[in-house]
Amino acid sequence: MFHPILRGARSRATLPAACALLLSFALSSGIAFAQSAPPGSLSLESALKIAQARSSLLVAQDSAATASREMAVSAGQLPDPTLKLGINNLPVTSSDRFSLSRDFMTMRSVGVMQEFTRSDKREARSVRFESEAQVAYATRIVTIANLQRETAMAWLERYYSERMREVLIQQRDEAKLQIEAADTTYRTGKGAQADVFAARSAVAQIEDRIAQADRQVLAASTKLARWIGEAATQPLDRLPLMDRPGVELTQLDTVVAHHPQIAVLKRQEDVAQADVAIAQTNKRADWSAELMFSQRGSAFSNMISINLSVPLQWDQKHRQDRELAAKLALVEQARAQTEEMTREHAADIRGMVIEWQSNRERLTRHDSALIPLASERTRAALAAYRGGAGSLTMVLEARRGEIDARMERLRLAMDTARLWAQLNYLNPEGHGNTSTSATGRSAP
Repeated sequence: MFHPILRGARSRATLPAACALLLSFALSSGIAFAQSAPPGSLSLESALKIAQARSSLLVAQDSAATASREMAVSAGQLPDPTLKLGINNLPVTSSDRFSLSRDFMTMRSVGVMQEFTRSDKREARSVRFESEAQVAYATRIVTIANLQRETAMAWLERYYSERMREVLIQQRDEAKLQIEAADTTYRTGKGAQADVFAARSAVAQIEDRIAQADRQVLAASTKLARWIGEAATQPLDRLPLMDRPGVELTQLDTVVAHHPQIAVLKRQEDVAQADVAIAQTNKRADWSAELMFSQRGSAFSNMISINLSVPLQWDQKHRQDRELAAKLALVEQARAQTEEMTREHAADIRGMVIEWQSNRERLTRHDSALIPLASERTRAALAAYRGGAGSLTMVLEARRGEIDARMERLRLAMDTARLWAQLNYLNPEGHGNTSTSATGRSAP
């Protein structure tokens, strides 16, 4: 709708006025264009559900937990009995050699031997595998948390990359109109050829930035496709509400205590403690019983044998006691690792919350000062150009500065949204609010 105005203008005052009207309209709508969501769009919550449904890592963790629980049942049972068959005292010399019935000592034997593992030892082994199942379950929670966090970050990165691309496309379209305006004024002898070259150079620079933005959008879409597959090609829905980070510093200790990775370490500590219990039961030996029936020649009587066997733990000081000491040391190692990881996560979470709060303040500063000042500079340059006291180059420079301010605001919003995703999806069983607002507007 601006082309006839630009082409039909015959005065230097009319052309800058048209440019001013164009820029004022376009720049004031630089944020509003992203608010409407196309039909059939992909929301963040939908992306999270798709990612979790197609994850093979969760299937692997479920299988690991099932395997450990099956082993827990098996470990609680007595060992299988042993069937023994044999020929005892078979002659190999004289006339009775290889005879099974001539010598009174020759016997054909069949027997059964059973090892009787102590019940407390079997219970300890069963508990150990149950603890491994709990480790697998805790690891599954970590996998879900990582899945949600990475999917959310990829979704947000694509969202903001597309918004940046739209800002650049809008800037390019406006710059193309300015080429026409500069060309018209130059042909009528009321403008400088340098203005034409400046406008064309601005368009070329914007085209280069659009190409870079296209690559960033493609990279973000590829990251998102890693988690949700073909659904990554769908248009994105509006932003979720991100006015809170999901973590309050006043509740930091509670948040860290329920951190999924801390839970994994605690479950691993339980496994180490279960190994200690097994080592303690190993200090009490198991015993075995054997019943054997031996058949001799018809002229001799058959026999049965009953045997009991017990290992002699004659060197517990250097065997069983050392094994127990080793398992106790592993428990201390697990506890130390848990404590160190707790401190690390507390520091990381505190740092992210502080950075998120700082970014929010910076976003407020962009909205209340930096972008309005950049807009005022553009309007001032347009007023000077309209009055013949400025050049189109000054307008282009001011306009470029305002768009750069808007782009910087989007980059800062994207960084803030990434922090929000990292904090909001620390624990998949208790993450914060991710519902979409009625207007699609969110704090970042």
